Amino acid sequence: MSDAEPPELSTSADPPAVDPPGRRELLAAALSFLLGAVPAAIGGLFFLDPILRRSKGGGNDGGDQTMDGFVKLDITPDNLVEEGPPVASTVIADLDDAWNRFKDVPIGSIWLRRQQGGEIIAFNSICPHLGCSINFRRGENDFHCPCHASSFDLDGGTTNDTPPRDMDSLEIVVATDGRPDPNGTELWVKYQNFRRGTPEKKPI
Repeated sequence: MSDAEPPELSTSADPPAVDPPGRRELLAAALSFLLGAVPAAIGGLFFLDPILRRSKGGGNDGGDQTMDGFVKLDITPDNLVEEGPPVASTVIADLDDAWNRFKDVPIGSIWLRRQQGGEIIAFNSICPHLGCSINFRRGENDFHCPCHASSFDLDGGTTNDTPPRDMDSLEIVVATDGRPDPNGTELWVKYQNFRRGTPEKKPI
């Protein structure tokens, strides 16, 4: 048997020294994080953009749209004579389709009329029967759909049995600078389309 002495064990309680990470390693780690985080953030904003846009003012939030859901018309209250003939107006707004925005798009047409006493009423020009366009007949002084002979009085009520309901009325507001004002010079409409062929007026 060997009489060799066993190796001496270290009695020091201190752990071995470890060099701290150098400045280059820290810069490399930070740069790697930024290179991954920035594209991810841009991509996230790209996909969230339609949602963020809608949350700021709805789907058709064009430049002439400050009241939620309402669109400013080109026509003014002065164009409507009390108890005069109805006036047609095209509704123009900006449209957001997913990630695309289309400026100044005609989204529909309406009929406007000033009743006795000055109240202004508005109707969607789409016939509630099967969706044809309603015209104003000056000779008969009524609204008429040429497709299936639906007819309506000047207040939008049905005058024969063809249409399932009255003309679809729309909210209309007289305003100044986009704020309701009965003495204003602007007309704003909440344009909507409704389900056809049913007695109930249901937005689509």
